[in-house]
Amino acid sequence: MANLGFVGLGIMGKPMAGNLLAAGHKVHVYDLLREPTKELATKGAVACSSSREVAQKSDIIFVIVQDTPDAEAVLFGKDGVAEGVRQGCVVVDMSSISPIATKEFARRLAALGVEMLDAPVSGGQVGAENASLSIMVGGQPGVFAQIKPYFELMGKNIVHVGGNGDGQTCKVANQIVVGLTIEAVAEALLFASKAGADPAKVREALLGGFAQSRILELHGERMLKRSFDPGFRIRLQQKDLNLALQAARSLGLSLPNTSTAQELFNAVAAEGGSDLDHSALVLALEKLANHRVSG
Repeated sequence: MANLGFVGLGIMGKPMAGNLLAAGHKVHVYDLLREPTKELATKGAVACSSSREVAQKSDIIFVIVQDTPDAEAVLFGKDGVAEGVRQGCVVVDMSSISPIATKEFARRLAALGVEMLDAPVSGGQVGAENASLSIMVGGQPGVFAQIKPYFELMGKNIVHVGGNGDGQTCKVANQIVVGLTIEAVAEALLFASKAGADPAKVREALLGGFAQSRILELHGERMLKRSFDPGFRIRLQQKDLNLALQAARSLGLSLPNTSTAQELFNAVAAEGGSDLDHSALVLALEKLANHRVSG
């Protein structure tokens, strides 16, 4: 039984921490919201009052929060992990944040004698609940080998990508593919519907061919059924594509289709849709076409 910590018990973090707990590990938990902490405590987790307390009581500390400033606050802010962590411990940041900031966070923790892995995930709430997440890991190979058994309790496709920051770079690449594929599926279904074909039948046919994808399967169905309760919120997709575009600028790189997809997500957000599922990008295209996809 390992002595683990988990900070951030949102849509993703709560089931991920629950999977570690269900495997028999001692898990110290903290979140700004009290309810998920209380819920996990009823299942045997140790509720803590701060990230600092989690770090003081744990040998391996997992963190999953929404954005780069949130991760920095958890790690280095008042009552943060850095105030309580001990030399020789490992911090595993599973948030989706800036690769550049991640490298700096790893350097700051290394100065305290603490190793860090960046290990962002893909697979959404369903993947977190079913322990089937894809986990993209940056950091030292030996540290990855040490932590891999715990990753295997939360995910299925676990890849050591490279050094610190490379896991986050991989996640940004993942979100480029996700964002652009959502846009492509939305365009295809809108085109079919506007042309007079049954978009549900078109989707069924496409699922048997080279255009098949999980996004066509899952998000295509969401678009047809108008089912936009989040799995993954538009505001989080915007955040991830902003990371891609910021990094591209620093690299002198043009990502024209990423920029276009981001503008469509921005359009939905401007209409009050920030907390809709990212499949709701179709709403922006429907408005431009004055036509609604349905099936």
